[in-house]
Amino acid sequence: MKTLLDRRAFLRGTAGALGLGGLMPFAGLLEKMPLRQEGENPLRAAMMNDGLVVSWGAQGKLAAEQMGRWLGVEIEWFDGNLDLNQQRANMREIADRDWDFVAVQPGSIGTLVESTEELTRRGIPVIDMDTLIAPFPLLQEIGILTFITPDNVQMAESVVQALVDKMGGEGKIAHTWGRQGHTGAQGRAQGFYNIIQRYPNIEVVDDQPGDWNVEMTTEIWEVLLNRHPDLKAGFLHNDDMALAARRVVERHGMQDQVVLGGVDAMIPAIQAVGEGRLLATARNSSPRVHGWAVLAGYYAAMMGLEQARLDIPPMIVADGTLITLDVQSDPELVNEPWKIRGYGRNNLDSFIWAEQQLVF
Repeated sequence: MKTLLDRRAFLRGTAGALGLGGLMPFAGLLEKMPLRQEGENPLRAAMMNDGLVVSWGAQGKLAAEQMGRWLGVEIEWFDGNLDLNQQRANMREIADRDWDFVAVQPGSIGTLVESTEELTRRGIPVIDMDTLIAPFPLLQEIGILTFITPDNVQMAESVVQALVDKMGGEGKIAHTWGRQGHTGAQGRAQGFYNIIQRYPNIEVVDDQPGDWNVEMTTEIWEVLLNRHPDLKAGFLHNDDMALAARRVVERHGMQDQVVLGGVDAMIPAIQAVGEGRLLATARNSSPRVHGWAVLAGYYAAMMGLEQARLDIPPMIVADGTLITLDVQSDPELVNEPWKIRGYGRNNLDSFIWAEQQLVF
């Protein structure tokens, strides 16, 4: 009987192409993983992230659905809508139904524990995406299959260092969080503080949550720029907020004074870096986090949860990279560009292309 697309060969062959941004952590699983046959009912999965109004969340849904089509998984999506009460209600509904696996990104640590425990007690594989459902000891006690996350501290440190360098190590900077209960936001805040504490001549003049909300961020930055007309920089926890702040900066005519950085490296932000509207962003790969969650859940459903726990680590880090307009050059290596970081080229177009394919 014919498989849905000869997916094993396809996925194995594309593991290298998707490589550091695709299936490489699961390459060994592909050799042993059975595939759904054409005509078989697809697996059923429930997925939820913090909110599809956030571009990172919307891209993750596309990536998860793409992986689901490749593997034969029917995904029912529950929109968190940046509302913790909505997330709780969604998770209650998910816990009341049967699934082959579940993957969720909580909006805040501790909000989904009870419903998650109900799922795991029934032997349903649960994958935690991006944000901790509970602290690690409790996460293991609950029985989460794996936690897939970027290194939020590292991403923030790389962006904030670029901002500080542009500031010349002195002046006023603003820090706009995501949601404070979100463990990724807490990590990004820590990365910000790790860098700023090294520079005694930098003053943090505003440090408050924007809750991933573009409208709230716009209001914060309108007040902020009126209070601090000598502001030099701002670090915002995601690109949607950073671009919202940029629009406020432009309305105030301060675009040549205030430099901004975000996190996620969504396509509009990469384009903004190329145009000089953002100084930097760091890639938090939504396709990796969401796509890998589908692959891990599929494996657990097909091979059994006990085998999946043996083959899949309890935490998987989806690596990210700093994206700026800076290009390294070395006249002595003009004929050996492979010895220069980034081959001495502006590679923004390559990042955009890979992201459009949902593999970066």
